[in-house]
Amino acid sequence: MSVVPAAENAVLPGGFSDPPTPYEENVPEHLRHATSRLQFPPSYVVVGFYRLVTDRNLYVPAWEKCKHGFVRGATVALVWAVGTFKIQRKFVEVFLIKSPRVTGLSRDALFGIPMPFDLPTYATLFFLSSQVSAVIYFFLSRNIRVARERAYAQTLASRGKPAEWWGPYVEEWERPPRAPHGGRWGLGAFLSGPVGRVVAKLLMIPLNFVPFAGLAIAAWFRALGTARYLHQPYFKAKNMTPEQVSIFIEERKWDYRAFGFAAALAERLPLVGLVFSISNRIGAAMWAHDLEKRQHYVAAVKAGQVPELKPKAE
Repeated sequence: MSVVPAAENAVLPGGFSDPPTPYEENVPEHLRHATSRLQFPPSYVVVGFYRLVTDRNLYVPAWEKCKHGFVRGATVALVWAVGTFKIQRKFVEVFLIKSPRVTGLSRDALFGIPMPFDLPTYATLFFLSSQVSAVIYFFLSRNIRVARERAYAQTLASRGKPAEWWGPYVEEWERPPRAPHGGRWGLGAFLSGPVGRVVAKLLMIPLNFVPFAGLAIAAWFRALGTARYLHQPYFKAKNMTPEQVSIFIEERKWDYRAFGFAAALAERLPLVGLVFSISNRIGAAMWAHDLEKRQHYVAAVKAGQVPELKPKAE
């Protein structure tokens, strides 16, 4: 028995198209909210941030773990910013403002858009804010990594699901796509690893000199790798093989790109990006929970434990 839409054969798994993917239509009542959220994965970035700043069980442990490193890093960063502001402003005026064809900057406009304030000052503050974030992250690096892992774990614990609830991988398509590179290696897999993340950061450094547009461009290139990295705990909980992970992502590649772009863009924002680096783990955990609920539903349908649902009357 199956409730896969008849249009499935006309839909390419992972394609950017309007037709629904399997098991999205006529779902049971208890799955409708999760299905609605799954249709727009970037929403989990917003929901994760909201959960972090409003749930004491999440923000208190994170702050307790990071506060000492944050204070030390903020002190050093403030001294650096005050001491180098004039030098960096002069650098902006000489190398960027005088090269508008390359940077899109001029003294009074950004990409041709008039600005109501002195642009060299703005650009300097923009560059300094990125440097301040980097200095604070240096002092936080170990503790913030622990805070991220705890935030993910606490989010799942709040759902009240035991470890065995995360079942084995269930294929949702009748004819799934092939795993890119056999599931063993690929650009997305490389960029989601520790070495790939460092390489990506180094390659994106020149984009820091292009305000606004540089953030978006860098986030797009890191989108798939970021999303894959954030869901590594989910794949591990399901004991998925590299090939299964590759197929799973390939079937939802636009979902992963959209979520990864929103997450990477938020994390690249100066200062507040450090907060998003924790809250994105919360959003990724909530997305994983909804994906797993669908996996349970698909498994039940394929086992004949769920009756086929009829479309709603118009």
